Amino acid sequence: MMGRFYNPVLVKELKLRFRSFKSFSGLMFYLAVICVFVVGFLLLTTGFTGKGFFRPEMSFMMFTILTILQMALVLFITPSLTAGAISSEREKQTLNILLTTTQSSTQIIVGKLLSSVAFLVLMLIAGLPLYSLVFLFGGVSPLQLASIVFFYLVTVVAIGSVGVMFSTITKKTIVAMIATYGSIIFLGGITAFFFFLTTAFHQMGNAAGAGSSFMTYFWAAINPGALMLTLVSSDMGDALAMLSGVELPVWLTYLIVYIGITVLCLTIAIKKLRANMKSSR
Repeated sequence: MMGRFYNPVLVKELKLRFRSFKSFSGLMFYLAVICVFVVGFLLLTTGFTGKGFFRPEMSFMMFTILTILQMALVLFITPSLTAGAISSEREKQTLNILLTTTQSSTQIIVGKLLSSVAFLVLMLIAGLPLYSLVFLFGGVSPLQLASIVFFYLVTVVAIGSVGVMFSTITKKTIVAMIATYGSIIFLGGITAFFFFLTTAFHQMGNAAGAGSSFMTYFWAAINPGALMLTLVSSDMGDALAMLSGVELPVWLTYLIVYIGITVLCLTIAIKKLRANMKSSR
């Protein structure tokens, strides 16, 4: 039974990744950024005295900013871990050797993806003690933290799938990395621009704005930052529903869209992995 789920590619990638100094230096940088933010926020709140009251409202604010910061760090780090999954093998001229093994295309692609996701999960787990500081001051529920961690994982898998796909269909790692960062810019920045644009049209009440209410909701629903805001504050979700007139929860649309992105990208990567090898002959 265990042999059926055993993936040699995943085991090899995990050993290589977790034994390298670069991985743990990246983890140290990640935790250092969060520590600097938390300590800086506490010092600013207490007037650099280390004394005074830290109200639940301030704890909630720190939790919200920390959530957005961690999402930004995850989005920034993910392409560097996944965009070279296949293209680096091609550049080292080891891809053909890998493809001649008994491993299927699905095992290779999924193994490469899961090894990167495992390291990102380690980063998220390592950051939980810093998150737990907010429970000392109140203002945040454990359910909020659990839902945020879950959607971190959904986002990581989706962005990782995009990186693996570009790594498969392109020949250079730098090209795959640029394309993956471009996808992140679209999901994080361009969607926010379209959201504000459609909101402006909607508030103007003209012909273009009359049909833009659903698009206002859609652009916000697929934006990682907007999702995090609705998860930490139910008022944000209520305000978006009132603005767009759509009662569907943002998290549900986000989950459907990002699962669809994951399935689509992995399917393309699996189909193109051996097709690219044949075309290069």
